[in-house]
Amino acid sequence: MQEQEKLVFHPISLDDRDWMNEKLREEKLEACEYTFANNFMWAEVYDVRVANAYGCGVIRCMGQRHVQYSFPFGNGDQRAVIVHLKKICVVYGRPLILYPITESSRLKLMEWFPGEFEIYSDRADADYVYTTEKLTSLKGKKLHGKRNHIARFMDDGDWRYEPMTQQNIPECRRMAKEWASLRADKWNDDMEQEIGVLEVAFTNFNELGLTGGVLYKVDKVVAFTIGEALNEDTFVVHFEKAFPDLQGAYPMINQQFVLHAAQDFQYVNREEDTGDLGLRKAKLSYYPEILLKKYWAQESRVVFANERNPEELIYLWQQCFHDDKAYIEMYLEHRFEKENMLVIYEDSRPVSMASLLPVQVTINGNKENARYVYAVGTLPAYRKKGYASQILRHAVEKYDEPLILQPADRDLQEYYEKQGFVDAFGESPCWIYAGRCTGIPVIPSSGENTLRAAETEAEDRDLEELGSWAVTEVSARDYKTVRDEAFEKEGYVEWDEQAIGYAVKENQFCGGRTLLLTSTTKDADIQRAVLMYRIENDSLHIIETTLHDNALHEILPELLLYTGTTWAFERNMGGMILLPKRFSEWNYEEGYLSLTLG
Repeated sequence: MQEQEKLVFHPISLDDRDWMNEKLREEKLEACEYTFANNFMWAEVYDVRVANAYGCGVIRCMGQRHVQYSFPFGNGDQRAVIVHLKKICVVYGRPLILYPITESSRLKLMEWFPGEFEIYSDRADADYVYTTEKLTSLKGKKLHGKRNHIARFMDDGDWRYEPMTQQNIPECRRMAKEWASLRADKWNDDMEQEIGVLEVAFTNFNELGLTGGVLYKVDKVVAFTIGEALNEDTFVVHFEKAFPDLQGAYPMINQQFVLHAAQDFQYVNREEDTGDLGLRKAKLSYYPEILLKKYWAQESRVVFANERNPEELIYLWQQCFHDDKAYIEMYLEHRFEKENMLVIYEDSRPVSMASLLPVQVTINGNKENARYVYAVGTLPAYRKKGYASQILRHAVEKYDEPLILQPADRDLQEYYEKQGFVDAFGESPCWIYAGRCTGIPVIPSSGENTLRAAETEAEDRDLEELGSWAVTEVSARDYKTVRDEAFEKEGYVEWDEQAIGYAVKENQFCGGRTLLLTSTTKDADIQRAVLMYRIENDSLHIIETTLHDNALHEILPELLLYTGTTWAFERNMGGMILLPKRFSEWNYEEGYLSLTLG
C-alpha cells in the first residue's frame, strides 16, 4: 500500500470525463451506475463527488440517510482504496457503506475483509438485462402483445424514427414538459428530480457521449429515449419517455432505439425498477435474460456467513449441536442462502451463528413476512460474551419483521424470554398409543408389545393403503396445498414450497416418510391429507398431519404394524415470537406453527 497516496473527493465535472472513462473501461462493469455520464447527470441530486487514487477511481454520493461510496473501479489497488475509506469513516464516526457491488466485487470484499462487512441486496435495485436480439425481434408467444401494439402504432404509416441530435432536442424538451403536465395529479419529488436530471442530459448531450432516439407521429415527437455504452457488450438505457395514452408508443420507441443504436451490443441494460410495482410489471413484461443483483456492503459486527468457506460453518455447527457432517451439508446445500445466516467473527473465523429463514404468518388477516430463527449457537470458548444476543438484536433491527422460534428446552426458553420473545401459537401435546389419544403418554407394558414383535409380511410390502386411504409419496407442491387448506387461520405460520421440499427431504434423511393420503367419500368427493412421520427407537413420531384425530386413530394400528413400532405420539410444542412495535396489539397466543424447518 502506498502510504503517501491521498484520497481527495471533489465535485464531479466534465474535467473528470476522460480519466473516469479510462478507469471504467479497465473493468467490465455491469451495474448501470458505472458510467461517467450517469454520475454527472445525477450529481446535483446526490452530491456526487469523485476521487482518483491507488490507480483506481471511486465515487462518493449522499443517499437518503447516509454517505455511500462506489466499489473502487480500475485495475489499481482496490483493496488499498477500501482500507483508506475505512479510515476516513472512522474519523467521521460512521460505518463505511459501499454501493453498488456486483457479485465479483462481493467475493473480493469477503476475501479481503472477512467478517467485517454485512453484504446484502434489495430486489428493487436489480438491473433488468435483455438480449439485444429479443428486444429487436420481439419473437415468441410471450411478446405477441408487444408486436400487436407496435402494429397498431404503425397502421397509418404516419410515423418516423430519428436519432437524437442538437436539432431535435428542443422538440424533446417540449414533449417532456407535456408528458409531465399529464401527470400533474401524480407528481412527486422523484419525478421532479428526474426531469431536472433529464435537462442535464439534454444540455450536455454531446459532451457526455450519449445516444438518443426520437419517435414521431404526424410530425410530432411522441417518444424519445437516451442511453450509452455500459461496457463492450452491454448498452444501457437511462431515459425513456412516451405518451402513455398513445397505443404502441412505448414498445415502438423501445424496439426502434435498440434496432438503430444497440446492434453492436449483445445485451441491453434497462436499469432497475426502484420498487415501483407498475414499472416492475412493465420491465418484467419483456422477460429479462438477467436480473442483475446489486449489493450493499456496510461495516458491521454481525455479517452474513461466507458460502465459500463451508468447513468453517460445519465446524461451528458440529461444536454447537453435535450433528453429523452429512446432515449439516444437506442443510447448507438446500437451505443456506447468501443472506439468511448471520454470524460474528472472532480470530478470523465465525464463532457465533443464527439462521433467519423466510416464512409468512397471518396477522390480522394479512400474510406478513417473518423470519424463523434456527440453529442459534456459539462455540464453547466464545460463550458468555453476548454474541448470540447481538445477532438477535441485529436481526430485529435489520428485518423489522416478527421473529419466530421453537426452543429445544426450558433453559433456552428462559434465555429467549430475556431477549423479548414470548410464548405463542399454543402448545397442545398429544400422546397416542394403538389408536388411543390421551393427555399423557401411555407407556406399553411388556405384555402389550405384540405389534412390535409381529414380524409379518406387511412389513415387507410397500405401503399402498392405510384403512380407506390410498397412499403415495407427496410432492412439496401438494403438501403445501393440503397444509395451507387445512391450517389457514389467524396466526398460521406458512412455509413456501422450497421450505416444504426441504422438510420432506430432511425427514427422509432421518429415516421418516411423508405421505399423501387420498380417499373418496360416498358423495364421490376426493379428500386429501398429508402425514409426515419418523421412527424414534420403538416409537412412531407424527411430525405433522392434516388428518383429524378420529381418522388418524383408525389407521394407527396398521401404521404401527407396518413400521414395526410399539407406540406413537404427536406433539405440538407451540413456539415463541418477538414482534415489531407495529404488531404490538396482535393476539399472538393462538395460531399454528408445528412444522419447524432447518
